[in-house]
Amino acid sequence: MISLKDVSYSYLPGRNALDRVTLNIGDGELVAIVGENGAGKTTLVKHINGLLKPSEGNVVVCGLDSMSVTVASLARKVGLVFQNPDHQLFAETVEKELSFALVNFGVPPDEIKKRTEWAMSEFELSQYAGRSPFMLSGGERKRLALASVLCYGPEVLILDEPTTGQDNRQKVRMASLLQKLNQQGKTVLVVTHDMEFVSDYIPRVVVMSQGKVIADGPSGEVLVKKDILEKASLVPPQLAEISWELGLDPPSISLDEVVARISRLPGGARP
Repeated sequence: MISLKDVSYSYLPGRNALDRVTLNIGDGELVAIVGENGAGKTTLVKHINGLLKPSEGNVVVCGLDSMSVTVASLARKVGLVFQNPDHQLFAETVEKELSFALVNFGVPPDEIKKRTEWAMSEFELSQYAGRSPFMLSGGERKRLALASVLCYGPEVLILDEPTTGQDNRQKVRMASLLQKLNQQGKTVLVVTHDMEFVSDYIPRVVVMSQGKVIADGPSGEVLVKKDILEKASLVPPQLAEISWELGLDPPSISLDEVVARISRLPGGARP
C-alpha cells in the first residue's frame, strides 16, 4: 500500500510543489499519474521512493514511513525509472548495468546470471551485452534503464514517461510487460503525457494540477471530463474527442463502445 496524507512540499519558500495531497494506491494496482509540466508529478513520485521528504504530512510505502527510513531502504522496495535514462545509466557495459544492483544487494552469482539474461532477452538487448550503454539509441537506453530496475524485483515500480522515444511496437510490448507485472502483484505507477497509452492500457488515472490531485478514478470516467483535462492542460484521447464531437452521452474512450453507439445513430452518422 502507498499512502500519502495531507502531504505538502516546497522547493522555495511560499510556493508549494505539492499542496496537501492525499492519495492511496493499493497493492497490485496499475495507475497513471498525469498533468501539465510543473503539476507536481515528479515531486510526488520522489516522495514515494524517499528521495524527497514531506514538509508536512506523511508518506507510508510498503509499511515503511518515509520519514523514519533511509532512501536505500525504500530503494529496495521502490524502483524508479527516470524519464532521461542518461541520469540513471553509468556502468561500462550493458551487462554490468543490469547486474549492478544485484551485486550490491548480495544476490548469488547464478541468480544474477539468470536475471540479467532474462532482462537482455525481454528487452531485446542481448546483442549489446558488452557494449557501453551510451552507445545505444535513446529508445534502447530507456529499455535498459527499465530492465536494470526490474532485475532486482522491487515491489513498486515507477516509470517516468516510459513511452517517449518508443515506436508503436515497443509501446505495445511495454503495455504487455506492465500488465504482466501488475498481474504478478507488482504495484506500477506510470507518469506520462501519453494520453492514448493511458486510455488504451491503464485502468486508473490520477490527474494533477498546481501541486494538487484534481481527479482520481477509472480512466474511462476521468479521461472524458473535458473540464478536468483542460484544467490540467492535457490533450484528450482521440476517442474522447470523437465522442464529444458526435454528442455521445456519456462520452467514451472504448473503441468498441464508440463504434457501437455510432452505428445506432440515425443513418449511422452524426446527429
